[in-house]
Amino acid sequence: MRVWRSLEEVPADLDACVVTVGNFDGVHLGHQLVVRRARAAAERLGVERVTVVTFDPHPFAVLRPDHAPQVLTGIDDRLRLLAEAGADDALVVPFTRELADWSPEEFTRRILVDALHACAVVVGANFRFGSRAAGDVAFLREAGARHGFETEGVALDGGPQVWSSTYVRQCVAAGDVTGAAEALGREYAVRGVVVSGDRRGRELGYPTANVPVGTGAAPADGVYAGWLRVLDDGPDAGVPHPAAISVGSNPTFAGERERRVEAYVLDRDDLELYGRQVEVTFTAHVRGMTRFDGVEDLLTAMATDVENTRRALAR
Repeated sequence: MRVWRSLEEVPADLDACVVTVGNFDGVHLGHQLVVRRARAAAERLGVERVTVVTFDPHPFAVLRPDHAPQVLTGIDDRLRLLAEAGADDALVVPFTRELADWSPEEFTRRILVDALHACAVVVGANFRFGSRAAGDVAFLREAGARHGFETEGVALDGGPQVWSSTYVRQCVAAGDVTGAAEALGREYAVRGVVVSGDRRGRELGYPTANVPVGTGAAPADGVYAGWLRVLDDGPDAGVPHPAAISVGSNPTFAGERERRVEAYVLDRDDLELYGRQVEVTFTAHVRGMTRFDGVEDLLTAMATDVENTRRALAR
């Protein structure tokens, strides 16, 4: 995928393309459908490339920072997933207050027409853009008649539940990783670099890979069955390992405050993961987070968690 991080990076001699625009956080099934419809339009119109326009940071992080949602996918993961969905190019527009003040006409002219030479624009049916969110699919159809591109609005309807990033966030926040997977078309995952923890898990016989939660969305505190996969080069790279995963701040031990994802790879104590980039995938919810009265009670629960994880992953 070709990626441009500003309008100035877009080649001036860019050929006509089909464009789709949105935040695309999570790249859920609705987003994937929009990209497929854009690909179908490109084939029908005889153009080679589909270009995605997305924004970084999330507009709410600029306009309403106190209400900004936790992102499901950072920009690099978002671009990777969009490429897997079928996009050829991506324009990542830095979202600023100045951009937010652009009228729908200015946005259309400067980005869709002058920079990308769009011959068609495909967006979700509820897409809004421009100052005060005044632009919509109807506006794009009118603008397209003037500027020479066609417009398609795609209903993001997955049946009883409309596909949306908000819905996926709600599922993740509730620990409903099954519901999140149904809307994403894949299991929910977080990525990060394994950091050195307090090594308490190793002392208890359950060494864990600790991944800080940071600003991204992690499932509700609790224990999950899932998988750990090393993303960088080296031993075990790319191999999915079955894992019992704890999310939270470990309430059994005093002083623990930082929320993190801790993945214990079943039956393995030989993996050297510190400093390595990993992906932790959540397959099933095992139980909520519990504070235990002592280490013995915790060890009993952890043994049960491991067996429940085995059963969940064997289904």
